[in-house]
Amino acid sequence: MEDLGLSVAEFSVFGSILSIGALLGSAISGKITDFLGRKLTMWILNLFYIGGWLAIAFAKTPWLLDLGRLSLGFTVGTFTYLMPVYISEITTKNVRGRFSVIPSLTVGWGISFMYIVGSFVSWRTLALIATIPGLLQLLPLFFIPESPRWLAKVGRDKELEDVLLCLRGNKADIFNEAAEIKDYVESLKSFSKEGILEIFQKKYFRPLLTLIGMIILMNLGGANAFSFYSGVIFVSAGLSSMVGLITLATTQTIVGVLGIILIDKLGRRPLQLVSTAGLCFSCFLTGLSFLLKESNWWDQGSPALAFIGLLVYTGSYIVGSGIPWLLLSEVHKLFSFMLL
Repeated sequence: MEDLGLSVAEFSVFGSILSIGALLGSAISGKITDFLGRKLTMWILNLFYIGGWLAIAFAKTPWLLDLGRLSLGFTVGTFTYLMPVYISEITTKNVRGRFSVIPSLTVGWGISFMYIVGSFVSWRTLALIATIPGLLQLLPLFFIPESPRWLAKVGRDKELEDVLLCLRGNKADIFNEAAEIKDYVESLKSFSKEGILEIFQKKYFRPLLTLIGMIILMNLGGANAFSFYSGVIFVSAGLSSMVGLITLATTQTIVGVLGIILIDKLGRRPLQLVSTAGLCFSCFLTGLSFLLKESNWWDQGSPALAFIGLLVYTGSYIVGSGIPWLLLSEVHKLFSFMLL
């Protein structure tokens, strides 16, 4: 971005304003998706995504650069909420876990791809390339179904049945599932504003606090640091960025596929425990590598530890990052009421 002549302060704003946009998006995501529906919200987010990258690509002033970044942050914050909710509402119990792993896997692929492409093109060209996924999604958005639960919530029962037939197959018996969804939505509507205080009962508060803690700690565990500094770690380990990113993408794919296969067979809790243990171990390895390097105790081996730590962290994060959100929508209808 040398052609814009950004100062250190302006560059810092550009880097941090993504988080501000994400905070704004996450703060109003529930109201937006509840009012507009899941499908229309996806349309709007897709336009924010495309517009954000175009603003960055054609920016001539710092404010337009920041506006594009803010738009992308808003998209990320809202979609982080919308994604697990939509997945949990359109899938059946026996495959819901598998689908919850796929978004993390594709995000990992996308980051690795952009890092690789970014090694060969300018930042403006890279921003234009980043609009391609959004443009490709425009056509499928015409055909994806609306959430059955949202349709039941707004009283569109005929569309609810049509969507269930689309999702389950034209010959599927959707009578029981439709009735269950309607009963579920009605039970949620029965809660008054004071009723949400029931979550603070001892039997509800502990699991809710555990899940919220898992989500917070997962995001505070260094995911952005590992992502932003992966190139530096690769170089310090004696690998080219290209080889390192290909290795990282391969690791993500293998672990992600294993997660998809195992999550509905082993259950959420065992896989989350394995994921958390992997995150802790990888952070320990990475921290140990920097300690050894600073102390000049093992200069040749410390970069390899950092590299292994990065691979283990990425694989563990892909497996476990979607599980807390999935559990939040599954464990109790009161928690689902909070999401709505």
